[in-house]
Amino acid sequence: MPRLSACGGRNSAFDDFKTAHASSKPGDYIAMLVDSEDPVTDVGKTWDHLKARDNWDQPAGANDDQVLFMTTCMESWVVADRETLKKHYGHKLQETALPPANNLESRGRSDVHDKLEHATRDCSNAYKKGKRSFLVVGELNPAALEPLLPSFARMKKILKAKL
Repeated sequence: MPRLSACGGRNSAFDDFKTAHASSKPGDYIAMLVDSEDPVTDVGKTWDHLKARDNWDQPAGANDDQVLFMTTCMESWVVADRETLKKHYGHKLQETALPPANNLESRGRSDVHDKLEHATRDCSNAYKKGKRSFLVVGELNPAALEPLLPSFARMKKILKAKL
C-alpha cells in the first residue's frame, strides 16, 4: 500500500526523498510531491526544472516519474475545482475574484494564492495555509482537476501505472 510522509519544507522533502531513494529495494516506487513554485516549461522534465530553480541534483538512478508537481502550488489545485470551492466556502465565496481556471499552471504561485485568499476573505473559514488548506485539498474532486492541470493528469497517470 502507498504511504505518504509529510516532510515539512521543500528542502526537507528533497532530503527525505534522497534518503528513501537511496535505501529503496528493487520494485519500490519512491516519489516526491512538491510545489513546482514556478511555472514548468515541460511537465515531463521535472529534474531539469528542479535543477534550474533550486539547484537540486538528480540522485543517481532517479527518474522524472519520481517527481510529482503541484504546479505551481497547492492553491492551483484548490482553485481548479470550483464546485468544491462553492460547497466548502458557501455563498460568501467571491468566485469572480479567483483567477481564471484556464492555464492555471502558467500563473505565478503568489497570484493564485493571493486571489484565493481574497476570494474567501469574507467566509468564516477563509483560506489559510496549514490545517484549513489541507481540509479543502482533501475534499477536491480529481475529475475536476485532471482536465485543467497537466501536472495533475501526469501524476494520476504515473501513480496508476506504478501502484
